[in-house]
Amino acid sequence: MSASSGSEAAAIAVEGVSKRFRLELDRPGSLKEAILRFGRRDVRDFWVLQDVSLRVRSGSFFGLIGHNGSGKSTLLRLIAGIHRATRGEIRTAGRLSALLELGSGFHPDLTGRENVFLNGAMLGLGRRQMAAAMDEIIEFSGIGEQIDAPVKIYSSGMYVRLGFAVAVNVDPQILLVDEVIAVGDEEFQQKCLRHMDQIRAAGKTVLVVSHDSALIRSLCDEAAWLDHGRLRCVGDPDTVVDRYLDHVASGASDPTLTARD
Repeated sequence: MSASSGSEAAAIAVEGVSKRFRLELDRPGSLKEAILRFGRRDVRDFWVLQDVSLRVRSGSFFGLIGHNGSGKSTLLRLIAGIHRATRGEIRTAGRLSALLELGSGFHPDLTGRENVFLNGAMLGLGRRQMAAAMDEIIEFSGIGEQIDAPVKIYSSGMYVRLGFAVAVNVDPQILLVDEVIAVGDEEFQQKCLRHMDQIRAAGKTVLVVSHDSALIRSLCDEAAWLDHGRLRCVGDPDTVVDRYLDHVASGASDPTLTARD
């Protein structure tokens, strides 16, 4: 579905989104215990996101920052369609590619090459399209002959290099990236950043989650700060990062506060 347009076209529109997970506390340890406690489950609602609204302009780089557990990765998974929002609506415009965690979408018993085709199929791309991109994916990842080895023997660095190479070489209009740039070595990080410059020049839209405040400042056109599932600040990256770092330095925590630039 297409994102609604305003004064500037939105590649991603998040409107009043909340996400609830149901947590079962004191889970029974045996079938007998489950039978004896039937109907007396201790289930609690945990709201990971609460009433989040933001728009990512088409062709822009947008950064998400916040502490671990603030809801950043959950929001990316909602946008990617991995989870469904409990409330609210998310709309995107254009082919979406996502690299959300180390080796996401990889089957450990398949080779790297087979996983490239599998990832392409998950994105709606045919085998011929992925075969045409295979040489670029192998070259970018630096996997070499290991492309035909099962990915279960890959190092963490090989996992992320191949995953990133697939994500950026399937011609996405929207790219979601969750922390993976920080996982590779320095050479690979610089390679990723150079490719990000190419993506920007091509007018693609990127939504990136990172704890690297310098990266958010230098790479992004706009940023947002999530805290305990609530949107605290949206706007210029320098302003958003400064507020977030001031908050961290103060040790303050007020999950009920919502501010927006």
